Amino acid sequence: MDINEMLKGVKCACGKTHTCPIEYIYVESGAISHLTGLCKDYGNILLVADENTFGVAGEKTEKALSGKNIKRVIFTGKAVLIPNEDAINTVENNLDGIDLIIGIGSGVIQDLCKYVSFFNKIPYMVVATAPSMDGYASSGAAMILKGMKETVPAGLPCAIVADTDVLCNAPLEMIKAGFGDIIGKYSALNDWKLSTLVTREFFCDYIYNTTYEMIDETLKVADGILKRDKKSIEAVTKALMVVGIMMSFLGNSRPASGSEHHLSHFFEITGIVKNEPYFPHGIDVFYSTYVTAKIREELLSLNFDGGQFIPNRADYENDIKESYGIVADGCIALQDKVESYKKERGLIYYFYEKEIKAILSEMPSSEKINEIIKLVGLDINEFYSLYGQDKINTAIKYAKDLKDRYSVLWLNYDLRGDKI
Repeated sequence: MDINEMLKGVKCACGKTHTCPIEYIYVESGAISHLTGLCKDYGNILLVADENTFGVAGEKTEKALSGKNIKRVIFTGKAVLIPNEDAINTVENNLDGIDLIIGIGSGVIQDLCKYVSFFNKIPYMVVATAPSMDGYASSGAAMILKGMKETVPAGLPCAIVADTDVLCNAPLEMIKAGFGDIIGKYSALNDWKLSTLVTREFFCDYIYNTTYEMIDETLKVADGILKRDKKSIEAVTKALMVVGIMMSFLGNSRPASGSEHHLSHFFEITGIVKNEPYFPHGIDVFYSTYVTAKIREELLSLNFDGGQFIPNRADYENDIKESYGIVADGCIALQDKVESYKKERGLIYYFYEKEIKAILSEMPSSEKINEIIKLVGLDINEFYSLYGQDKINTAIKYAKDLKDRYSVLWLNYDLRGDKI
């Protein structure tokens, strides 16, 4: 699959012409050297990295930018960098005279640069340092603003360079995270189909099928992940880039983010708010995909004729506040705005039970997901050990409240309610 050919756009059978404004994506050995040509029209460049990412790719980046006026923002690698207001201010305070931002890093660094670039109207490029997530080529910036996890619509990079010589030496946990993020698309795509039936959300076969193809391509190279095999790392990275392009084509993250991501966001947000440990994003997505597969299996055994559970408002607010702490009000306000708890879905479930169950059945079994988890040396028991069943059950019940997107978590809540 030629990524740069895909970037030119697709006139699709869904009736839309899908476009992506990224000009170039290079995933290859020595990719950083392309910066010389890509940056020929820019003179004043801000490099944004942390101590770790600058250590692995900063020297190569600066060599490719020889002769440019370079300013640096290097975050300490001693603490977890959070893409919040403080981090935004740190970058924005260094923009005077800058005509290009280059983010050297993976998830948080890129989200931060994407956000700052968009709101300050300064173009940016990406030097990827780990195949850890699919956000490099997506238009959403995953930020934590006022304590809430929020995907902010933002711009796209002019170019992405992903040097496999650098990526193969990324922390193994981050490589596993990227692999897990792709496997999580099983759940995200299933949620998309489910929402198309229940809420009449727009659906595109091309985007769905292309994303599913990336899962298949990733599974083919699973045995090379632990070996840091260059071809395997390249395949996973390309899959992550293509999924990002699919999100840009659609205009939102629906092909790549569903219930499994909502669960992951729950563990991250509550971890930050309550100072509790949590797994890296892609690892949490990987494990949460197993959880959503279990949920689907449980739903397949239910009859959908019991109506829709409607929570008591006071009990709901108490539960949310206990779960989310200081960010609870944001969750409540979001769900009040979109009126998720007021929408009648019970009759839809009753009349479309057969069709809904057919969609749920398309998701690989929890046993199959667990087999994939083991392929890269992970253990689902570590997930249950870190969070505990009570916290996981709370996530299953209320992770949906972080977003305004329908998923199997809503179906599960509507049908099972306080039995979760």
